[in-house]
Amino acid sequence: MAVVLAAGTVLTAACSGAGSSSSDAARNREAAPVVPDGGNGAPATRAPDGAVREDDAPEKEREKVPPADYLSTFALDVDTASYHYTRRLLKDGGMPRRDQVRPEEFVNSFRQDYPRPKNNGFSVTVDGARPGGGTDAGAEGEIKDGGSGGEPYGGIAAPGDDSWSLVRVGLATAPAPDPRERPPAALTFVVDVSGSMGEPGRLDLVQKSLGTLTDQLRDDDSIAVVTFSGEAETVLPMTRLKGNRDRVHGIVEDLAPGSSTNVEDGVTTGYDTAVEGHRKGATNRVVLLSDALANTGSTEADTILERIEDARREHGITLFGVGVGSDYGDALMERLADKGDGHTTYVSTPEDARKVFVDQLPAHIELKARDAKAQVAFDPATVRQFKLIGYENRAVADEDFRNDRVDGGEVGPGHTVTALYAVRLREGARGHVATATVRWLDPKTRAPHEESGSVETGEVDGKLWGGASERFQVTAVAAYFAESLRGGTLPGAPALETLERRARSLAAATEDEAVADLADAIGQASRRTTD
Repeated sequence: MAVVLAAGTVLTAACSGAGSSSSDAARNREAAPVVPDGGNGAPATRAPDGAVREDDAPEKEREKVPPADYLSTFALDVDTASYHYTRRLLKDGGMPRRDQVRPEEFVNSFRQDYPRPKNNGFSVTVDGARPGGGTDAGAEGEIKDGGSGGEPYGGIAAPGDDSWSLVRVGLATAPAPDPRERPPAALTFVVDVSGSMGEPGRLDLVQKSLGTLTDQLRDDDSIAVVTFSGEAETVLPMTRLKGNRDRVHGIVEDLAPGSSTNVEDGVTTGYDTAVEGHRKGATNRVVLLSDALANTGSTEADTILERIEDARREHGITLFGVGVGSDYGDALMERLADKGDGHTTYVSTPEDARKVFVDQLPAHIELKARDAKAQVAFDPATVRQFKLIGYENRAVADEDFRNDRVDGGEVGPGHTVTALYAVRLREGARGHVATATVRWLDPKTRAPHEESGSVETGEVDGKLWGGASERFQVTAVAAYFAESLRGGTLPGAPALETLERRARSLAAATEDEAVADLADAIGQASRRTTD
C-alpha cells in the first residue's frame, strides 16, 4: 500500500478527456511523463531540452503511461502559514478571505503517521478511506473546476453515493540528525523594523525569538542581521557565534520600529549580505521576519525575486519566511517563499515562536531535497474522477515532472508532506487505483532521485470515520475545514458543528494539543457563520 516518497505536498492534474481532439491526444502522448521502472532512482531518458519524451522510453514503460487527464503533478510544499494565520483571525473574531485559505497548508500543519525512510531519500505512503456520501459530477478524469469559492463536484448532494474515497499521498524524510552532526549554518536574518511592527506581538516577538535562537545554535554557526524600514541596513555582517553571542544579543535587543516597509530593499540587501558572508560547506539561508505589508519600493514578489535570482541560483541560498501580525501580507510572503526556494510559517504567540525557532529551525536547517515534485498517475480502468484538494499555487505541467530546470519544493529533515485527493471509483472497480512518484535533487550533488508507492481498491474501501487511522481522520478534518472556509464542497463533507465534534474526539484520542486548537478554530468559524 505504501512505500517511498519525500517531502513536500501539492495536487493538480490535467483536463477532462471527453472533448480532446486527435491533435490534443497526440500532444498528450508526446508529453506524458514516463513511469519509472522499479523506482530505483535512475534518471529517465531525456530530450535535449530536459523534458522526457514518451518515444525515449522502452516499450514496456510506455504501456504504463496513463492518459494525460489521469496525471496530477505538483511541487512539494511544507508551508503552514495559511492555517496558522487563519487561526489567529478566527481567535480575534475575524474570518479569512477565501483566497487566503490554502488547504494543503491546513493539512500539512499536523503530525502524520508515515514510516520514515532509512536513507536520505523519501518514504511514500498511499492509502485511502470512504467518507460516506458524495456528489454527482458527469465528466471523467481530473475535475478542474472549483478551487476558492467554486463548486468542484457539481454541488448536487447525493448522500447515497458511496463511490467517492479520500486518497492520501504521504511523503516523509528521515528525522533530523543529532544537532552536533549537521553541517554548520550561515543564517542571515532580515528583520522588518517598519512602523507597523511596533504593534505588540510583532517586533517584540521577533526579538524574543532571535534571542532564544542565538542561545540554541552552535559555536560554529554564523549569523548576520539586516534590518529594513524605508531602506535596509546590515547591522551585523556574517559572524561566528563563538565568542560573539553577547554582541548578537545586544544588536537584537536594540531593534526598534521605524517608518515605511521596503520589503524589496530588505530582501535584496539580505541576499547581498548572505552572498558576501557565504560559507562553503555550510547551510546558507535567508530568514525573513515581517508582516509583509510592503508599501515602499517594489511591492510585487516577482520583481523582488528577479533582484535575487543570481544569488539563489549560483549560491543555493534558500528563503524561510516567518510571518507575524494581525494584519499580514500573506500573498506576498507566500509568493516570495514558493519562488525563492523556501517555505513560510506564521507565528502569533511565544509558544508558536518557540516551536519554530527552538524546536524546528535548528534541527531543520539542513535541506534533504531540492526541487522536489510529485506526480500521481491514476488508473482510468478503476478511477472515474479525481480532484487534488489544494495545491493550486504549486501546480506543475505534467511534462515538466522530470525537467529539473523547473522549480519544485525544498524539504528538510523530519518533514512530512501530504496531498489529499477526492477520488471516485468506477462501479464494481477492482485492482490498481494510483501510483505516486516523487522526484528530487540531492542538495549537494544535484543528482536526481525517485521513489514510488501505489494503492489498490481494497485499500481505499474502509470507512473514514472510526475506521481509518486517527492521523488520517485529522487530515480529513483539516481538509474539510479549509474547503468549507473557501466556499467549496467535498464528497462526504460534514457540517461544521459535526466536524468540530469529530476534531474534539480526535484531540482526546491523540492527546495532541494541535488537534484541540483545530477543534477550537472550527468552533469559532461555525459560530461566526451562524451568528
